[in-house]
Amino acid sequence: MLVYGDVERIESAAAVRASISTMMLACIGMQPSRQRHETLVRAFILTGELLQGLADQEFGRRGADDLSELQDAGAKLLHMQARAIMQSWRNGFAGSLSFPEDWTAELDFLASADPVRMKRAEGYAFYALYPESYIEAASISNLTPKTVVIGIRSIGIGLAAMVSAALGAEPAYSLRPTGHPFERHVSVTPALSRRILADPEADFAIVDEGPGLSGSSFGCVGDWLQANGVAPDRLHFFPSHTGEPGRHASETHRTRWRDRPRHVVSFDDLILKAQDPKHRLQTWAADVVGVARSSWRDLSGGAWRAVRYRDPSHWPPSYMQMEKRKFLMEAEGGAWHVKFAGLCGGAVDKAKTGSLLSEAGFIPRIVGTCHGFIIDEWLGGTPLEESGVGRRHIVDHLGRYLGFRARHLSARNSGASIQELGEMAMFNIAEAAGSDIAKKLPRVIGTPERLSGRLRRVDTDNRLHLWEWLTTPTGRIIKTDALDHNAAHDLIGCQDIAWDVAGAGVEFELSSKERHRVVELVGREADCDLRDDVLEFFEGCYLGFQIGLWSQARASVDCGETERIECTIKRYLDRLLKLIGS
Repeated sequence: MLVYGDVERIESAAAVRASISTMMLACIGMQPSRQRHETLVRAFILTGELLQGLADQEFGRRGADDLSELQDAGAKLLHMQARAIMQSWRNGFAGSLSFPEDWTAELDFLASADPVRMKRAEGYAFYALYPESYIEAASISNLTPKTVVIGIRSIGIGLAAMVSAALGAEPAYSLRPTGHPFERHVSVTPALSRRILADPEADFAIVDEGPGLSGSSFGCVGDWLQANGVAPDRLHFFPSHTGEPGRHASETHRTRWRDRPRHVVSFDDLILKAQDPKHRLQTWAADVVGVARSSWRDLSGGAWRAVRYRDPSHWPPSYMQMEKRKFLMEAEGGAWHVKFAGLCGGAVDKAKTGSLLSEAGFIPRIVGTCHGFIIDEWLGGTPLEESGVGRRHIVDHLGRYLGFRARHLSARNSGASIQELGEMAMFNIAEAAGSDIAKKLPRVIGTPERLSGRLRRVDTDNRLHLWEWLTTPTGRIIKTDALDHNAAHDLIGCQDIAWDVAGAGVEFELSSKERHRVVELVGREADCDLRDDVLEFFEGCYLGFQIGLWSQARASVDCGETERIECTIKRYLDRLLKLIGS
């Protein structure tokens, strides 16, 4: 299924360097605090993303990873940033902070006359992967400073710097696996090979997020090292979880993965169960809210449903692997929702958007942020579908909410093109319902090119499902999760508000009269092209995406969740058949 998408952006290297320099100078001038640490981590992540883009540029020109003054300078800069992060973390965010005098010279090396294609590091953005966990993993690995550390681009380029800093090793190398996702390989020039393999007695630390469906990125670096004479017992893996590679892993890679040490410190062990209270998320959130003691409940992986719904038979489906980490904090008569929103500055940016929506009365009040998490009020209430609120009131609220987003919230990313949306819908529907059904979809979506110039991207909600809404005891309709679904690890991104209008039509099963009312209200608030052909295109694409998303979810859950997901897929397929038939 076509569901996932890389979050990429085109940047000027000079502009990114200026942002990194500003953050590092700010760190030098700040008082010791968690806020200083957070700023330092943001600078580190942005440096890794820039170096990844520049290294991939060089790889594209040379066809292989090679010796490079630019990459050497970037590796040194990441290494010094990692050492500063390690010092701040181990000191409980206390103590002075300084960088070697040549840090600005190293940063100046990260230059390019051409625009740079930078990838958002998925683990930092979506999956609560904290670089500090690799410091802790390296610290308990018993590896020596003579270890050669290799990071797998993209996110591995920074994670490897954390490992090398914790080991006291030399700055890390990075390699770019290429080829089929399940059969990756590396291309390394003889000159770089000689440098990496110079010490015949060295151990090797291979660092990345994952493993994923095949583990072939980790596997291909191990293949290359062994093919160049490195003994298997000198290989050490630093992944982000303790699990096995997925079902597409080769037997060779699976066997090596089981035989060699894997050094992992989980999110839970790092910041939920940390011995030092200064490292605990509970402490950070309590400081933001201003309470001394609090109780915690993990709402991740669909666990939030037990809080919102009295009867488990009414639970909506959950794609547990895609849900972000979230918690319910209760203290002194108050309750707050603490949700991961991204380490790349995402939490702060989303809090600003949230403040606008909250002031307009559409979402709970935003309280603050802490190292990747956003905190808002947890409102008691009844799920909207169980509240008995009249249809006219719901429809009018949808129109006002979407109209506000269309008028006041600018797009934060580009998202999939209309051509990509059409291709995604055709592919997913063919996979789920067969090619005969998919061949009828063009009757609805037509040729996407006809819509060019008629659409305007905004900060869309992208998740209008019924279970995302509740009614408070005072009768207010509240959207409970409205800040980051257009910046999720999928291909949709920010779209024209027609995407949300079509999504609302599907999720609330709006009649033609009700949809017309929503269109009227949105059009009154913002200048939007919401004619029927536009809405039919987006509804066909919306259904194609949801069918693909939940079909993929079905393959990753246990039997207890399967029935809910099956019912959800059937609902979308029935709606699709009705749309095509009309």
